[in-house]
Amino acid sequence: MKPTHIPTDSSSKRRLLALSAALGGALIMAACGGGGDNNSEPLRPKPNAVTTPPTTSCSAAGIAASNASTAANTVCMLTSDGEIVVELDARAPITVDNFLKYVTAKFYDNTIFHRVVPNFVAQGGGFTTGFVAKTAGLLPAIKLETNVGLSNTKYTIAMARTTDFNSATSQFYFNAVDNAALDYKSASEPGYAVFGRVISGQATVDKINAETQLYAGAETPATEVLLYWAVKLK
Repeated sequence: MKPTHIPTDSSSKRRLLALSAALGGALIMAACGGGGDNNSEPLRPKPNAVTTPPTTSCSAAGIAASNASTAANTVCMLTSDGEIVVELDARAPITVDNFLKYVTAKFYDNTIFHRVVPNFVAQGGGFTTGFVAKTAGLLPAIKLETNVGLSNTKYTIAMARTTDFNSATSQFYFNAVDNAALDYKSASEPGYAVFGRVISGQATVDKINAETQLYAGAETPATEVLLYWAVKLK
């Protein structure tokens, strides 16, 4: 039986992004057995074969991008698809502080990008391999920080949340395209909090977002994309 999936038109994308921080791996549905076999097993991405990071430090190019940035804070991440360096925006101090606390605590080490929607977002920060929710070390939810002059443009990093506006904890996402629909509209449609942008490794974001999907509309890659580590550069 074909797995059920949720459509990804623009309105559904906004709704799903709101829900994803709470549901995460719930989008991975059970497959029905065939040939009279009533057993079922969850459809999940294959574990990534490369579990050991190829390096434990940021590249020279990543460090150079960090040094060239005028931002006070930068973070380097190594994924199984490559390196990403982000500069964090001082216009979102609550969100930046929250993210840096998770980085410093090594919370993001050995996690996965559990939700990848082609031409939309790549989301991580909440699950380990096998779609196991990472709960140990979660900090209290933070106040939503939008309407500060930041937009969900391509290659920005922002926080996922539930339908409760002030519910973001550890999960973040990279915008793979310009997603103005996720920006602040009004007090009743406050959008999602952008807090930085990719300054090195844009090709890595593209690569993650282009990963083969588990099945059409799955919104998760066929093979897990790992986040090996994240370190604060400055």
